[in-house]
Amino acid sequence: MQHTETLPLKQLPTKEQRHKLFGSVQPTEKIKPVDKSKMADLQNTKKNFLFNLDVVGISNVKYPITIDSNISPERQTSIGTFKFSSSLTNTSKGTNMSRFMEQLNHYHDQGFSVTIANLNGFVKELAERLEQKDATIEVSFPWFFERKGPDSGLSGLNHANALIRVTYDQIEGYSAHVSLSALITTLCPCSKEISEYSAHNQRGEVSMEVTLSEDFDETTTDWKEMLLEAAESNASARLHPVLKRPDEKMVTEQAYENPRFVEDIVRLVAADLYEMHFVTKFEVSCRNEESIHMHDAIASITFDKLSSLNW
Repeated sequence: MQHTETLPLKQLPTKEQRHKLFGSVQPTEKIKPVDKSKMADLQNTKKNFLFNLDVVGISNVKYPITIDSNISPERQTSIGTFKFSSSLTNTSKGTNMSRFMEQLNHYHDQGFSVTIANLNGFVKELAERLEQKDATIEVSFPWFFERKGPDSGLSGLNHANALIRVTYDQIEGYSAHVSLSALITTLCPCSKEISEYSAHNQRGEVSMEVTLSEDFDETTTDWKEMLLEAAESNASARLHPVLKRPDEKMVTEQAYENPRFVEDIVRLVAADLYEMHFVTKFEVSCRNEESIHMHDAIASITFDKLSSLNW
């Protein structure tokens, strides 16, 4: 065995000396109060601060959440990215940022299942805690769902990006908005029409933002499943995590039999959303990562079912 000599270690300054070398200094005499009741509270200063604020709060807060789903896995954990806010009158200097996190952690300790009912309770409690007339919570998260190969039946997990935004107002009451972004396959109708054989296809992303009706019942309807079906059923083909050769043959042929422009996608998805009784307003967009172009193709529709101006 070869013997390796160990070089002598350099003698370093002590840790305290190293900290001092890099700028640490001794604490100075403390003269400000340590008792919370005696501390200055700048946020609660009451004066005329010129303007009302539409939104004040915190964002990009990540916390574990639980999600219920009609599609397997029916109970799943995920990471929610939160945004909390309220309005602020010109007579208040600021809001109490710590109260947002205090309430989130309280709900987490109880097991935070992200349902619209739970979020309704959260925003009303938050408005009262902040002593404001309104509050909004927004949470986005990846939602996983099982997908089986059309021939083999071999399963895996796909995911879509979901978002829920709930607002409480003392006068207007509650409002709920949800969105879902799902990936699909599209095959170009023009390419199919002009080519002797084959046609180019691409991966598309369908994004839907929906305003829910006041009587929406999440105990009987899973909005995530409904929006996913609206996107995928109108595509050229669905995406699959596991495909064997017979599966791939079926998916490829299905795409060839259902060519779609981005314009076609948003119109077909819009038709499905229009027929959903719990949807009052929606926006649909589609973006294709074109496989034979350097650019993406896009299209979008916004429609308010309560307004006659759309027709």
